[in-house]
Amino acid sequence: MTSATFSLFLLTFFLVSLTPGMCMVLSLSLGMTVGVRRAAWMWVGELIGVGTVAVASVLGVATVLLQYPPLFTAFKWGGGAYLVWLGIEMWRSKGSLAIPDVIDGAQAPRRLQLAMQGLVTAVANPKGWAFFIALLPPFLDFSQPMAPQLSLLLAIILSMELCCLILYATGGSVARTLLASRSNVRLMNRIAGTLIIGVGIWLMLE
Repeated sequence: MTSATFSLFLLTFFLVSLTPGMCMVLSLSLGMTVGVRRAAWMWVGELIGVGTVAVASVLGVATVLLQYPPLFTAFKWGGGAYLVWLGIEMWRSKGSLAIPDVIDGAQAPRRLQLAMQGLVTAVANPKGWAFFIALLPPFLDFSQPMAPQLSLLLAIILSMELCCLILYATGGSVARTLLASRSNVRLMNRIAGTLIIGVGIWLMLE
């Protein structure tokens, strides 16, 4: 890959990562409700999902999935319904800062639960599949060994994705600080819940 091509790769993938898509909106809402440090568990799942989609796209698995629309649609709707349920639970919260299992301040959300939110959102996002199918192969030299190239590009993609996730979660955390008084906690939960419901509906309708 020439330096010009590499620069184009960096710019393209950074701008796409920075765009407020499903995963970024989810990171923003978690930054508001559970804080940046705990939101990191969602990032783990999301990065695993993004990496899986990228590798599968290059290997052709995506083509097989896209040939069976009902299977992919069922996965999308299942993931979307799960996120909508989380958003509704946040709306029903009576003042505690939390999602799923933290209604009324009972306990913090489980790490695995946060990671699964990120994983499902990343893998069930059809735009992610289409994006990697369309944009990743042109940056690969198929006359050269694939493993080193794909490993390098994947490391860069995930690094940029992580930076953007942190940026969005930090923005949510700032909003959390501004709205942290007890009178505003319910409002913040409803804002974050609406965002998560929006992500779920977005996922189902994509």
